[in-house]
Amino acid sequence: MPDTATLINDLQTHGMRLVDPRAGQDSRRGGAGPSDHKAVTIGDRTVMIPVHTAPSFDSPFLVEAPDATGASRVLRDGDEVAQVRFPTRAKFYQLKTADGIPYSHIATLHSKDVLATTVLQTCIRYESRKKTCQFCSIGQSLAAGRTIAHKSPAQLAEVAKAAVELDGVTHMVLTTGTPPGKDRGAKVLCESAAAIKAAVDLPLQGQCEPPEDDNWHQRMFDAGIDTLGMHLETVTPEVRARVMPGKATVPLEKYFSSFAAAVKVFGRGQVSTYILAGLGDTPEAILEMGEKLCAMGVYPFVVPFVPISGTPLESHPAPAPEFMASILRPLGAMIARAGIESSKMKAGCGKCGACSALATYEKLNILGRATA
Repeated sequence: MPDTATLINDLQTHGMRLVDPRAGQDSRRGGAGPSDHKAVTIGDRTVMIPVHTAPSFDSPFLVEAPDATGASRVLRDGDEVAQVRFPTRAKFYQLKTADGIPYSHIATLHSKDVLATTVLQTCIRYESRKKTCQFCSIGQSLAAGRTIAHKSPAQLAEVAKAAVELDGVTHMVLTTGTPPGKDRGAKVLCESAAAIKAAVDLPLQGQCEPPEDDNWHQRMFDAGIDTLGMHLETVTPEVRARVMPGKATVPLEKYFSSFAAAVKVFGRGQVSTYILAGLGDTPEAILEMGEKLCAMGVYPFVVPFVPISGTPLESHPAPAPEFMASILRPLGAMIARAGIESSKMKAGCGKCGACSALATYEKLNILGRATA
């Protein structure tokens, strides 16, 4: 059987087919991500695996219906390669606000113990085909009636408190579409975080584009945001311009000055960026960026690109497992050397790690050093 890092990497690039449609309950379609995925537990790790994407429909991986113990066999071309379990449905999904909005429309469970929400389900980039990020589906769940456009601070606080009490949620991600204005979403994140922290002691990650004024970093920290994500998505100018023409108008220089300012406030390893591998950046370019980010104390969370139905890139191929391994293996070593492992992060996508095999490669390097 393949080792855990290889298995997760293979599943996240190929996706998986489900024998029992009921196993796809609570899989995520559309939205800000991870989209078209299903949470599965492999050993002691819960990861997000594509189940509603074009590659997953032709995946060599078939997941059987759960047996009496709740375990499902994973077959590759007919041979068993692993057993997985599906996390139970979140209890807070059964509740509604006083005005009748389902809690699941306000925040969702990612992995097994991470609460996530898109505070603003609209974005100045998404509204124009000439500006939109070609991989983004932030408007799909709103159009389908599975969420609301703006989650109020009071709603977020109510749902977060319930998710902690009913489902043992351990941290929360607050992302947002980019609104008009120079704060680029920092203001609404501050308002949301302050309300949540007043209701429940829950580590929070905020995610937005770099604010024009670096003073917003301190304001977000003071409001209760513990870690900050500012996502590059792609790393070379030509790929940025092609894949995310609107967001590419914010130059890389601005990202790096904002990263430096944020690390001073949040600390090394508590600032992160999301990088989608498979959209045209070479492994060498991503690793070069990874080295630069690690040296700054910014965690480079590299994940395989997942083509989401209904987006301009829905037919773009997912990266090959070998391509991802060529990035994640050396990147895990870089992160371990820099001392900014995901396990040290207080909250957020990097800490969760469910959308990439990166944390498993980090762990292999840390264990290797311990036994050397």
